[in-house]
Amino acid sequence: MATNARVRQRLAQRVIDQLRMQIEAGKLQAGDQLPTEPQLEAAFDVSRTVVREAIADLRAAGLVTPVQGKGVFVSDVAARSSLLLTPVEIRSIPETLELLEFRMAAEGEAAAIAAYRRTAEQEAAIAAANRKMATLIEQGLSTVEADYEFHMAVAVATNNRFYVDVLRHFGLRTIPRGQFPTLPEANDRAYLEKVQAEHTEILSAIAEQDPDRARQAMRAHMTASQRRYRRLADR
Repeated sequence: MATNARVRQRLAQRVIDQLRMQIEAGKLQAGDQLPTEPQLEAAFDVSRTVVREAIADLRAAGLVTPVQGKGVFVSDVAARSSLLLTPVEIRSIPETLELLEFRMAAEGEAAAIAAYRRTAEQEAAIAAANRKMATLIEQGLSTVEADYEFHMAVAVATNNRFYVDVLRHFGLRTIPRGQFPTLPEANDRAYLEKVQAEHTEILSAIAEQDPDRARQAMRAHMTASQRRYRRLADR
């Protein structure tokens, strides 16, 4: 399971890099429609899940825009230029990347410990936080606090107060998109559903008492965030 997640991430990144390169080189121009999912699957020899992860990342970066019933199109230059970060957000990028690096180590182990140490009540609390986030996405409301509650519930399930203390120390800064309100992904439904799906995988591993899978699921979740915010640093 862990190996499959790593392979899927690597394949998704390859699709992202290739499509981004075509967009930046002008081979795919503003208004152009991307190939369909089946066409992308064939072109890159990957699964539909990989293609959808790649498209979600490109959409969160503001490079493509889905049109209901028509497909996915390259965003226009004016729309992409509106994604400029504020000075405060730009200064936050290095710290955000450092925090994600730290969280990968700390929360990866927290998820593994929670998988074999959580009580039934603690597992229920993780599940409740996950459902709350799904409901907020459906309602189009902010999910930052619910996202934080999910990670805090995992920390509590370790039954080790130091994991809890760490998350309390950072507070809502734990959730990166809360620090970047101008980013489209802060309220992008496809992106948020992807995050919530990553949470669901973490919850599933903890519920099945699989420490290795829980650790890898949490690390995959953090890796996806790192990838997105590294791209901001390169802008």
